[in-house]
Amino acid sequence: MCGIAGWVGPGSESPDARDRIHRMLGSMRRRGPDAEGVETFPGAVLGHRRLAIFDLSEAGRQPMTTADRSVSVVFNGAIYNFRDLRQSLRATGETFRSNSDTEVLLAGYRQWGISGLVGRLRGMFAFALWDAKRRRLQLVRDRLGVKPLLYVEPAPGELAFASTAEALRAAGLTG
Repeated sequence: MCGIAGWVGPGSESPDARDRIHRMLGSMRRRGPDAEGVETFPGAVLGHRRLAIFDLSEAGRQPMTTADRSVSVVFNGAIYNFRDLRQSLRATGETFRSNSDTEVLLAGYRQWGISGLVGRLRGMFAFALWDAKRRRLQLVRDRLGVKPLLYVEPAPGELAFASTAEALRAAGLTG
């Protein structure tokens, strides 16, 4: 199942932003009992509650980040065709550290851009991809909206998101 949460914009760099993300993740403990991860970047904080499915090792831990920390992702769901996508990406010279479907999102974004990546995905998913160089967040859901993804604007120029409304409430972002 998994749970994702995050905050982008000036407020994400405030002292309590990381604490708010931890509160969001705490409210989603049942969605991901296997691990919790939070990463802070200039302009963004990403969080994840993990239910390990494809890669049970630490290599599948999230937030997952490229080696140069230029692109990061938190992901909820399953990419059914990730093995085929991985094979296509390997043919272009991409290398992988894990056996997870999540890592395909990072490599696919770098290779094909967001539109090219999303057009190739088959599955049920919601993910947030942070491009640190462009300081841009991409929020993506599968075409049928199977996996939940909610967001609020805590202040102008800021966006907070999570897998549940309860998580946004736990961070004091909704009434």
